[in-house]
Amino acid sequence: MFRKVVLAAAATALLATGACTPITTYSGFQAVEVNPADVKPGEDTKSTVMGKLGSPSVQSTFDPNLWFYMSQVTDRVAFYQPRVARRDIVAIAFDPATEQVATVNSYSLKDGKVIAVNDRETPTRGREMTILEQLLGNVGRGGMLPRDEEERVPGNRPGDR
Repeated sequence: MFRKVVLAAAATALLATGACTPITTYSGFQAVEVNPADVKPGEDTKSTVMGKLGSPSVQSTFDPNLWFYMSQVTDRVAFYQPRVARRDIVAIAFDPATEQVATVNSYSLKDGKVIAVNDRETPTRGREMTILEQLLGNVGRGGMLPRDEEERVPGNRPGDR
């Protein structure tokens, strides 16, 4: 009997520790053969970078000659919030005239900055309607019925003005 209790306790402890195993998630650019940091300035062009690495994760909004390759690894344990374990960003800038790589900059999680999010709302003009006002708002307006002067005129639909 004692042996069964010890065996059941050991099985329960094993299941409990298995539930706390972190779940690792990989997202973004995954280097298969070539790492984006291995791109050489002055030698590679846009076409060779595209051939080696594929399309970038993001192109700069204001400068099409700036490409970003981003990857991120997150860990999540049980019910806790996910934690970013690693983040790598490689920014490749091209010379607009020759389309050759001008600079290659690598950034990691240490280079990031925490931004305070402002959760205030911008007020809008007007008033908020209740659900009942929204449901019954068009009752009695008569927008679905044709008017007498437009009745049976080809090309008119009920409600058009």
